[in-house]
Amino acid sequence: MKAPAPKKEPRPAPDMPTRPLMRREGEKPAERLPVILETAGSDQYRLIDTGAGEKLEQYGPYRIVRPEAQALWQRSLADGIWDKADALFTGDTDEDGMGRWKFPKDMLGETWPMQLLDVDFHGRFTAFRHVGVFPEQLAHWSWMKEKVETAGRPVKVLNLFGYTGVASLIAAAAGAEVTHVDASKKAIGWARENQALGRMEKLPIRWICEDAMKFIQREERRGSTYDIILTDPPKFGRGPNGEVWHLFDHLPLMLDICREILSPKAIGLVLTAYSIRASFYSIHELMRETMRGAGGTVESGELVIRESGTDGRHVGRALSTSLFSRWISA
Repeated sequence: MKAPAPKKEPRPAPDMPTRPLMRREGEKPAERLPVILETAGSDQYRLIDTGAGEKLEQYGPYRIVRPEAQALWQRSLADGIWDKADALFTGDTDEDGMGRWKFPKDMLGETWPMQLLDVDFHGRFTAFRHVGVFPEQLAHWSWMKEKVETAGRPVKVLNLFGYTGVASLIAAAAGAEVTHVDASKKAIGWARENQALGRMEKLPIRWICEDAMKFIQREERRGSTYDIILTDPPKFGRGPNGEVWHLFDHLPLMLDICREILSPKAIGLVLTAYSIRASFYSIHELMRETMRGAGGTVESGELVIRESGTDGRHVGRALSTSLFSRWISA
């Protein structure tokens, strides 16, 4: 009788690369808080209404209903308006939970064209309720675009955890040389599709599929520097080779390395944090400690989207979407 094959032990996930934190000296940067960065509606995106744990949004031609745990209040608009949505996400209501899309009217394709800040890209129905873009980030993207366009010199931008590349395309279209890093091959593929959609293939963007921590440590060893760094880490994630990311464990080192790869004429370092049980004060103080001796100002608070109704003219409630902290040199 054949002996049963021995069970294979699962391979442990590779350790996240590490180095000791730098001991920073000097004064902490000035501070500005709380800062509320608000995104209002446009012809391509608007938050129509919120309530009862959901939000109704307009993305290009489609009205979409998705779970929203922070919408604790009642809906402002009649149920009949909500019932006319083109797509509804059902399933796990956790920010990163899987589910599926229902299309009450007609079956829709996976993608559709959109445009924000004059950059074309695809909206996309994903299994994790996201749609390929986080519109509240427009507040950071508009700031970055203005800084690149008015710098009067070449600007290098690093976009860590870059997802589908909308921020990278906006930066490159404004005149920056961009390095886009994401651990997901699928996300990098989507980003390249967005680049092709906007006929932006000639813009200077490096698309890099790699663990973000490994990448920035290698850049530190090489002496590479950037003028603007955008970082939008998840609370938990895995790199392409199984590297494990835990935000509370690895964020201090990530920011520490980002400080080291900021250029002598750096413009800013932006951190956005989603779905975490923390106050913006915690990341604010971390950013100020990280940037000791660098001068400038750290401003921290929340990103919010303002309801604007079905016609885009109504001024409604503000929906908080994430925490942020941003060091700016001047």
